[in-house]
Amino acid sequence: MNLRRDVFQAIADPTRRSILMLVATQSMTAGTIASNFNTARPTVSKHLQILTECELLNPEQNGREVIYHLNPNKMKEIADFIEPFRKMWDDRFNKLESIMKAYQSKK
Repeated sequence: MNLRRDVFQAIADPTRRSILMLVATQSMTAGTIASNFNTARPTVSKHLQILTECELLNPEQNGREVIYHLNPNKMKEIADFIEPFRKMWDDRFNKLESIMKAYQSKK
C-alpha cells in the first residue's frame, strides 16, 4: 500500500466519489463498476487502485474476479474527522438565525 495516498485527495475526485456511492449500495466487480461510466476501463481500474490504496474499498478475490466492497470503518474515520466542522457550522448558522429572528421581531 502507498501510505502517501491521502484519503481526502481520493474522495476529491468526482468519479471516485461516484464509485464509492455505487459500491456503498452493493459490492461489485471492476467490470460492473466500469459499466456505469463512460470512460475507458483502465481509467476506472486506476480509480479502483487509488480507492483500494486508501482503504476505502476492500478487494476480495472470488475465483478469477475481484469483488470490491466498501470499507465502512474507513468511511467512519472520514465522517468522524468532518463531524466537528459540521457541528461548528450548524452552531454558527443557528446563532445567525437567532440574530435574524431577533432583528425581525424588532422591526
